[in-house]
Formats: sequence, structure tokens, C-alpha cells
Amino acid sequence: MKSIGILILVLIALVVGACSMANQALSPHASLAGRNDYVLVAPPGSSPTPTPFQPVPPTPTYIPTSIAPEPTATPIPILPTPVPEIVFVTDQGRSWQDYPGPSVWPDIDIPAPVGILSHPEDQVNILLLGSDQRPNDSGFRTDTIQLLTINPTEKTVKLTAFPRDLYVYIPGYTIQRINTAMGWGGFEALADTMEYNFGVKPDYYVLINFWSFVDVIDSIGGIRVDIERDFCDHRDAFGWYCVSSSEFWMDGESALWYVRARYSTSDLDRGRRQQEVLDAVFDKLMNLDSLQQAPELYDIYKQNVTTNLNFDILSGLFPVAYKMAETHGIENRSIGAGQVYNWTTTSGAMVLVPVREQVLDVMRQVISEP
Repeated sequence: MKSIGILILVLIALVVGACSMANQALSPHASLAGRNDYVLVAPPGSSPTPTPFQPVPPTPTYIPTSIAPEPTATPIPILPTPVPEIVFVTDQGRSWQDYPGPSVWPDIDIPAPVGILSHPEDQVNILLLGSDQRPNDSGFRTDTIQLLTINPTEKTVKLTAFPRDLYVYIPGYTIQRINTAMGWGGFEALADTMEYNFGVKPDYYVLINFWSFVDVIDSIGGIRVDIERDFCDHRDAFGWYCVSSSEFWMDGESALWYVRARYSTSDLDRGRRQQEVLDAVFDKLMNLDSLQQAPELYDIYKQNVTTNLNFDILSGLFPVAYKMAETHGIENRSIGAGQVYNWTTTSGAMVLVPVREQVLDVMRQVISEP
């Protein structure tokens, strides 16, 4: 749920930039000011007495008796638009010595580090994080983790969901659920965890608190969600609540229920529903007058997130946002059922253990362009 609000806010910044670019593209490049500022100048030596108008005799026009064929025009070749070259950073191996050892001995073997997977040099990776922190509570876990991968050269955007119960090595700590990494050691600890286990070290993060989600959805007037399959679950004040596989309008409270519901479903399925809501948010933002609402939307952004992103970084991504507006292109992926298996810890907790090769197959699709 929380990552939905985060991506809404990131998309706000990107979409406002895209709409700004579109607005500028419609503006004329050349000014027409002064086009009627003509001055009539008499030639040197002219008499001050006006000369009566004398018409010029018409020039005879030659009319041919037959029309010769026009010469065949040589077609101007249309040159292909040059394709930008993608410069790749090659695989970068890592060893045990590159990371701190565990401070708490784990109850399962620690896998070897993945290292950094090959990726485009200008790629930007942003962790979208949702905190379960409550007011007046200092501790928190990032119960939602999604990786936003942006490639400016190709102008592609990918969103990858990571289940909160992934049981992974947190360098310097132990093997534990991934949602505990940031609460234990901040963004650097979570970034190292992503690098160690998944082959990508995120550049930036955006963190949103639990209570902001409803206000964010309501501030854009609700959303229409394209629901993939029928879904029923408990909802406070409604009892057993169902939605059908169709386009379904949701306000903030309804969207909150849809992405958080957990009694009849799994952590993996929540990731799918979150991405359905994200698609709906993108559609709504693209249909809003984002330029007119920019001050309100940016105020929401400033009040509801903690991030190391600044406007200069976001503005560099505006061309990608403009492309997204044209193609509606966000590719959704996830670390799902085919990449994990269930395991019970020594304390009796149910967790998801990654299957290394299957996980890396997904990550190479996310990080490397085909």
C-alpha cells in the first residue's frame, strides 16, 4: 500500500514535468512581433513632387502549343533516425570480503553475494518504500518494497515488487526479513541488502508513512482500477467485501482496503493488486490538468515523503515521463511464486526464501535492456 502512495508522488513530479514539456512543444518558436513595422524610403535624388501613377504595360505571355513533360524529380532519401547507443556497465563480482559479516548468527546458510549485474550506464534505480510506522512510534518496517528502474536512453520504466517476507542476508546483521533492513541500518543497509541478494544497488529512495495514502488518492479525485480477477476479503464497517474483475472506481479508503487486504490472499498477490492501482493512478494523472494542479500536487509530495531525491534529479527524468505519456509504458514485474519457497524459521515464523537462479533471471530482465 505505502509504495502506491510513493509512486503516486514520484509520478506527480514526472507527469507535471511531462505536461510542462508538452505545453512548451505547442508554443511557436519564432516571434511575429513587429512584422507590420514597415518604413517607406524614397530613393536618392527623388523629386518632392509626386509622380503620377503610370501603369506598366503587361508583358506578353507565351502560350505553348504542346506541354513538355516535367523532368522526373529525384526523391530525397529519408535517413533513419539514429538510435541512441546504450553504454553498459558490465557484471561486477563481489566476494565475502566486500561486506561485513553477521552480528547475529542466522538459522540458515548465508548465500554468496550476487555482485552488481550488467546494466545501462545511465540507469536510475529508486526504491519505493512504505513504512508501517504509526504516530508516536519510533520503530518501523518497510512492509512494501518496490524498485522503480528508469533507463533514460531507452526511455523505459519498470516496476518490480519485492515481498516483505523475503528471507535474505542483511550485511552486518543477519538473515532476516527484508522489511527489517531499513529500520535496522537505514537506507544504506537496505541498498547493500539489495546489492548482495539481487544484484542492483539503488541510487535513491522515497519513503511514505502509513497514514498518507488515503489523502493522496482523494486529492486526485479517486481512481478507476482495472481489476484482473474477482476479489473478496474482510473490510472494516463492511464485513465481507467483494469487487469484480472489471473497471472499478475507488476512493482513497477503498483503494487502501484493496491493496492491504490479507485475510484471503498472500503477500505475493498484494504486489499484483498494488501494481493495478499504480496503473490506475498513472491513467488519472495523465488525464488531470497537471499544470494547473502542480502547486497542490507538489505540496502533497513535500509533506508526505522522506527522500534523497531532489528536483534537479527528477527534472532530468522529464523526457522519460513524456515518453510514458505517449506509450502508457510501465512494465510490471515481481519476485513471485516461481522465485521463492516457503520456509519456517527456528522461531516458527513463515518466510520466503529466494531461489537464487530464478531470482536472477527476473533481475536480469529488470536491470538489463534486451
